[in-house]
Amino acid sequence: NTNKNILFADERYQLIGAAFEVYNELDSEFFEPVYREALKIGYKTKIEFEAQSQLKIRCKEHFADLIAHKEILIELKAIEKLPKREESQVLNYLKASNLRLGLLINFGHDQKLEWKRIIK
Repeated sequence: NTNKNILFADERYQLIGAAFEVYNELDSEFFEPVYREALKIGYKTKIEFEAQSQLKIRCKEHFADLIAHKEILIELKAIEKLPKREESQVLNYLKASNLRLGLLINFGHDQKLEWKRIIK
């Protein structure tokens, strides 16, 4: 199995599948909280989510959109295109949370769901 060397491969596959279901149902016309709630209610999945997890970075409070399976940080966006700074944000959140895997998911692109896997 080639997936056994990939960090949280099965969980990541499940999460991206859920994101595609949400994107196919809602398209790219909503704000981030709508997609966060749609993922949380499950869209045919039984994923355990923790929403709006508080992180401290340099004495300031920040909130990760979701943490799934108690192991994977998920940052959601609803913007036309993902700039590099969004990846940096996820990496900083990973450092602050002591989690190893982050998924940056963008529902805002009008032709496709964009996502990136970010590892600390």
